[in-house]
Amino acid sequence: MELKLKKPICFFDLETTGTNISKDRIVEISILKIFPNGNKESKTWLVNPEMNIPQEVIAIHGISNEKVANEPTFKELAPQIHEMIKNCDLGGYNSNRFDIPLLAEELLRVEVDFEMKNVVSVDVQTIFHKQEQRTLSAAYKFYCGKDLDGAHSAAADTNATYEVLKSQLDRYDDLENDISWLGEYSSRRKFADFAGFIAFDKKGHEVFAFGKYKGKHVEKVFEDEPGYYGWIQNADFPLYTKKVLTAIKLRKLNNKLS
Repeated sequence: MELKLKKPICFFDLETTGTNISKDRIVEISILKIFPNGNKESKTWLVNPEMNIPQEVIAIHGISNEKVANEPTFKELAPQIHEMIKNCDLGGYNSNRFDIPLLAEELLRVEVDFEMKNVVSVDVQTIFHKQEQRTLSAAYKFYCGKDLDGAHSAAADTNATYEVLKSQLDRYDDLENDISWLGEYSSRRKFADFAGFIAFDKKGHEVFAFGKYKGKHVEKVFEDEPGYYGWIQNADFPLYTKKVLTAIKLRKLNNKLS
């Protein structure tokens, strides 16, 4: 089925020097632009990240330091990349949590004013996770290798849930056998900044998702401790996070003046 589009959408993928949105850099970017009439345009660029690519990362994507040594930097490519995605929606796989925030960081770093306010982002991974079976019966079969007899009875479901969690701990070495850690790991929140530093509460207000003001309204914190905004702007936070916080601060100021 072809996509019904009101404006172009750019599907893109990044290969990078690592997974730290603030510090790592793009070494390859590929963009597939789909137009409402069905036409397609695609481009792929290798990028000199101007930093070392760790060997463990090279082992994953195969892009070595030597391969990108004579390629253009992101700053040199930014005008072309921005022109291609400008006024387009964006699509990717795990793009909301990684590719978009890292691309935003790279663009803002070279003073290209990247903005997501009027952009729709389609994350194919999220659709996959929501559409495929995520029932307890499916989890029990996958992790424990057994059919769940008596599914949807409280006793059977309770026991199966317990067994699934134990099997998950056996299967995944990166899971910590600690209830507080597992509780944090299994929670889901909607974030204002993609990188996950600014979340929304149940009423849609921005709240800090880290540090000493975790769970506190951003506007209230800036009102009570104005210096906290300056500290964040000078600290090692993603540029897009800083941009979101600046917009919140300006909105509060405009509300006071109006």
